[in-house]
Amino acid sequence: MAHGVAVRRGLDGLVIVATNLVHAYAGVSELGSARAMFDGMPDRNTVTWNAMLNGYVKAGMMDIAAEVFWGIPQRDVVSWLTMIDGYIRANHVSDALKAYVHMMGEVDTKGSEALLVGLVKACAQDSAITEGQQLHTVILKNGFDAHAFVQATLIHFYGCCGLIGLAQMQFKLSDKSHIASWNALMAGLLRKDLMHAARQLFDDMPERDIISWSTLISGYVRIGSPDMALHLFFSMPITDVEPNEITLASALSTVADSGVLGQGRWIHDYIISRSIRLTDNLGAGLIDMYAKRGSIADAVQLFNHARDQFSSVSPWNAMICSLAIHGYAHMSLDLFSQLQRTKIKPDAITFIGVLNACCHAGMVIEGKHHFETMRREYGIQPTIKHYGCMVDLLGRAGYLDEAEQLVEMMPMKPDVVIWGSILAAARAQGNVPLGEKAAEELAKLNQSHGASKVALSNLYAEAGRWANVSVVRKELQDTTFERLTGNSGVVQ
Repeated sequence: MAHGVAVRRGLDGLVIVATNLVHAYAGVSELGSARAMFDGMPDRNTVTWNAMLNGYVKAGMMDIAAEVFWGIPQRDVVSWLTMIDGYIRANHVSDALKAYVHMMGEVDTKGSEALLVGLVKACAQDSAITEGQQLHTVILKNGFDAHAFVQATLIHFYGCCGLIGLAQMQFKLSDKSHIASWNALMAGLLRKDLMHAARQLFDDMPERDIISWSTLISGYVRIGSPDMALHLFFSMPITDVEPNEITLASALSTVADSGVLGQGRWIHDYIISRSIRLTDNLGAGLIDMYAKRGSIADAVQLFNHARDQFSSVSPWNAMICSLAIHGYAHMSLDLFSQLQRTKIKPDAITFIGVLNACCHAGMVIEGKHHFETMRREYGIQPTIKHYGCMVDLLGRAGYLDEAEQLVEMMPMKPDVVIWGSILAAARAQGNVPLGEKAAEELAKLNQSHGASKVALSNLYAEAGRWANVSVVRKELQDTTFERLTGNSGVVQ
């Protein structure tokens, strides 16, 4: 509308008007119109170029943005900052750093605190230690280190790069009243699995926010201390800090793996009572928790109640996989068919659930169909877990030759799960040569797995080969073995 008015009044030829139109089009992501306006301008100034540049940067089209940027006759500070910010957002750390160095030689600026913080964060994400330390020197020279958010960023950088001693040194020099510095150091300690030091820091904090609680809870989960994680989570209600989505999702995951159903119900009730929006992440977590804690009915009820508000595949995956694991293969496959009729696209995890459902139901033809559909229609390349599901499916159904052929054509080396499935299927079918081959491959992968020896011994016994049984049992008596799990599993 504004463009039409400008044209009718003959104003679109004015640089200032045309520039504003370019900016307006780019601001609402109408880059085609913005570029047409830009290309049609007989005269452009730096502001015009920056408006076009900003449009491409915000759209993440960095290759085209770079072409525009290097075409600017007179780049100013805004041009450089826009380009550097785009590189940082696109995680092109090396390009961002090169642009920063180039900028320092072309324009009269020392940069801002915000720019340097962005660059240091990018170095932290990319573990670019040398570059990050050079930026630290620039910060010190320009006196920016007095700012609390800059101090916290430097602690974060050193923690992410595993330089915990330097992170602690920076923390000692920082403003202790700023909670971000405490959180950054705690996260760094946890990355090095220094749980005791992280807990001590948490206890010493003058105040804690949701990031403090979430970071420590996640740390306990990662090192395999679910009881401590849940104890900490259920301590939160007596403080002024309320759990957020990240904390709730972490707690649900912990309950699903190691807790009890009552704890999961409490979290669900808390979400409802506090009117917390049921995001896809929380929905998937609740479904997974109910299923793993043995209440598949609650999982189905929650999914059916909230399915219309889910916008991603994760809650669908949780439900499809849970139904497959609990033996409701036909329900799992029916739900997958419903998913295909929505706008949501299945992913690799979806097909692990689907293939597991086929495996539990012995649906070989359907399993083969879905395995091919995954590749042909959705462009999803099978992982070793997908191959594991197919080998398990074929082996359970007695198609040992096909299972062996599939193992031989895999683009990756079979793991203990796949050879365990082959061994179990060989025993079920009395196929001694294939069982021996599977046991031999298992021994190459991990000699401490004893279940393969037990299965091989049973295979020999069922075939009446008692001399071989004696040899294997003697090996079992002389060696300490671990238990082997021989099924395809489901990714959660």
